[in-house]
Amino acid sequence: MSASIRFLMCAPEFYDVDYVINPWMEGNIHKSSRDRAMEQWQNLFHIIKENATVDLVPPQRGVPDMVFTANAGLVLEDRVVLSRFYHKERQGEEPFFKAWFEEQGYQVFELPKELPFEGAGDALLDREGRWLWAGYGFRSELDSHPYLAKWLDIEVLSLRLMDERFYHLDTCFCPLANGYLLYYPPAFDAYSNRLIEMRVPANKRITVDETDAVNFACNAVNINQLIIMNKASDELKQRLSDVGFQVVETPLTEFLKAGGAAKCLTLRVTEPIIPLHHAAAAVESRVIHLEGHLLDSGLINRALDLIVEGGGSFQVLNFRLGEQRQSTSSAEIRVTAPDHAVMETLMSQLIDMGAVAQPQEVCDNPLETVTKDGVAPDDFYVTTIYPTEVRVNCEWVPVQNQRMDGAIVVSHTPEGVRAECKLLRDLKVGDRVIVGVEGIRTVRKPEVREQRGSQPEFGFMGSGVSSERRVELIVEQIAWELRKLRDQGGKVVVTAGPVVIHTGGGEHLARLIREGYVQALLGGNAIAVHDIEQAIMGTSLGVDMKRGVSVRGGHRHHLKVINTIRRCGSIRAAVEQGVLKSGVFYECIQHNVPFSLAGSIRDDGPLPDTQMDLIKAQEEYARLIRGADMILMLSSMLHSIGVGNMTPAGVKMVCVDINPAVVTKLSDRGSVESVGVVTDVGLFLSLLVQQLDRLTSPYREAQLA
Repeated sequence: MSASIRFLMCAPEFYDVDYVINPWMEGNIHKSSRDRAMEQWQNLFHIIKENATVDLVPPQRGVPDMVFTANAGLVLEDRVVLSRFYHKERQGEEPFFKAWFEEQGYQVFELPKELPFEGAGDALLDREGRWLWAGYGFRSELDSHPYLAKWLDIEVLSLRLMDERFYHLDTCFCPLANGYLLYYPPAFDAYSNRLIEMRVPANKRITVDETDAVNFACNAVNINQLIIMNKASDELKQRLSDVGFQVVETPLTEFLKAGGAAKCLTLRVTEPIIPLHHAAAAVESRVIHLEGHLLDSGLINRALDLIVEGGGSFQVLNFRLGEQRQSTSSAEIRVTAPDHAVMETLMSQLIDMGAVAQPQEVCDNPLETVTKDGVAPDDFYVTTIYPTEVRVNCEWVPVQNQRMDGAIVVSHTPEGVRAECKLLRDLKVGDRVIVGVEGIRTVRKPEVREQRGSQPEFGFMGSGVSSERRVELIVEQIAWELRKLRDQGGKVVVTAGPVVIHTGGGEHLARLIREGYVQALLGGNAIAVHDIEQAIMGTSLGVDMKRGVSVRGGHRHHLKVINTIRRCGSIRAAVEQGVLKSGVFYECIQHNVPFSLAGSIRDDGPLPDTQMDLIKAQEEYARLIRGADMILMLSSMLHSIGVGNMTPAGVKMVCVDINPAVVTKLSDRGSVESVGVVTDVGLFLSLLVQQLDRLTSPYREAQLA
């Protein structure tokens, strides 16, 4: 017997399954045999007593789970952090355990009442005494971990639990002697599994499969080379034996009905500790502010889900509900993450949703200087489509030239402070770039309850992907928006792929340009080639567009028209020389609608108008997009995604494609002013011009009146 190792246990005199607070209890209310439970507990007690010292805490009526002494608290040397139970059913145990620890002379630390932490069920010391593994996700909060590090003066490694069956860390994770670890990886998120793999060498990690996991093989008591558990497969026992451990099985099926086994029934009160490993906890906490129609828009739920799914935890510090239908609500939330990297990721995503870090906490954004042209400092803030403001001299400064996937450069000019988005390639040595996520907020429009009110107009559709059966309704709405923008002098930009021509939509797009609905056209070499092929030779990709049949030698037509335009010198020259007499690009030239063709490695020719310098093509796209009120994206995945990344929030966007994946990709930008339409683009354009013919603009009528 090792007299230096001590455990605390509690006899199951009042044990029963009286309630349900974990999945194992479901269906087992009052189905446990107290006599069998006592017999199984006694067997475990005697095995442990033969190998260590066992102290007993008196059982108490009304707290049947007191038998699971692992949850009494976390003990290290003469200090104990008392548990704060998550469920009220177990909170009655707290004073009894506190009294026992105080009687034994321990220094007792108590967490705030609103901060759950369930002792050695969720906090397991490395058997070499190097650090403390601490779980969170179901019963214990991540915010408790810094307290553990401080009070016990030990490094804390935070692990997030993902499977509700393994609600405590000790149900799926068991540190063993000599640096070994017995655990069930699927119980943890990816971050936690990476952390485990970083700290425990591969030859020391012993993983269990689900069969052993649900038999609580990881809920084991380890005394030197002895492992005491409920049950293990022959394969697992052999693997443990191969590295020098002896497995002793003792049935604990009555306690499995309540979600516990050997480890749950014991609390080790003597633990190894290496003095060199002092307090450290990578846990970070920040307070954010959210404002808007938080409940009916679902914003508060999305934010909290994001925090949890991203590996963090939260505490709602304050929630103020709007008193009237049009009133906004606000919330202050403490966000906690297991380390700095996770916190930065969470904060970036929350900022995208409109969350703001407490402004009084940051007077100026952290800035770092660019030391090499085209290279941002590490940890630079990556911009989004949403209007952004940053903190300079304790004031919010709007960011200019907002776009996705840029860096924010802050400079001081004679006109004052300037913050602007810059692409990485445009950064210059000496630029001061914002790093981290401190002091940044995105300006989001509150999602109002009444979209249309009494105004006689369509509210633009919320973000989403629309099914085929809704196409006509959506086309009606888009047509109304186009007519309104044309009559008010707005700007509509079209991004189009060659499918527009192949599906017969070219004539409709040409008409939109001719009638003033389009102010700029973006595309690639292909749409121009096939539009001109149709205009000059009556085919597209060699197919007769009127008869729908292939033309002999038609596969050469696109090269012939490329050659023709190259002979003329440009598309404009071909129109002026009378070679090109119809089509989309003919109408662009005739009505002074600017266009930009971005080339690619697959282009034939290319046309003289095609910009083969990718950087210059991006710059041309960005110039033509500037000031747009609406962008129509017509069956061009790569060009549409590129345009989407260049376009700030507030611009109405319509993505039309027969491929739902393309539509979803654009809709996932998150803009509330965007809509996806899954349909044939030729059909869409045909319906659009038909609907425009039926419309009478209330704006034009108002002007005439």
